[in-house]
Amino acid sequence: MKMPRLPLSGQCRCGEVRVEVTAEPLMTAACHCTGCQSMSSSAFSLTAMIPSSGFKVTQGEPVIGGLHGPQQHHYFCAYCMTWMFTLIDGVDAFVNVRPSLFDERKWFVPFIETMTKEKLPWAHTPATHSYEGFPPFEDFEKLMTEFAAAK
Repeated sequence: MKMPRLPLSGQCRCGEVRVEVTAEPLMTAACHCTGCQSMSSSAFSLTAMIPSSGFKVTQGEPVIGGLHGPQQHHYFCAYCMTWMFTLIDGVDAFVNVRPSLFDERKWFVPFIETMTKEKLPWAHTPATHSYEGFPPFEDFEKLMTEFAAAK
């Protein structure tokens, strides 16, 4: 996977909300959980874990949508309802950004895939690591180190 030159710009489908990324991802992932299947209307969702300091909304006001829970806040364009990014309570280090928003997106490859116990039988990714659930918290540092070395 070869990252394009930073910054990366992106937008929702209608262009009302724009984002900018100025830091390389800590890791990339595909999530096969049924919640992500429903919100993405696909077999899985894709995520680029961007350091919080390297992500900003540059235009528009995203709104919380999807599952309205105390742990995850999914942000959407209020007009076209594109799912754009997710913030997780208690995790200030990164933002989960949908990489399909980026103007340049062909670089994206999921490094890990999660929730494979819920994946559709025909859905396959080229991820290096697969987890039936989510990786144990203690594995994240090792995974991020391996991801950084693979770039």
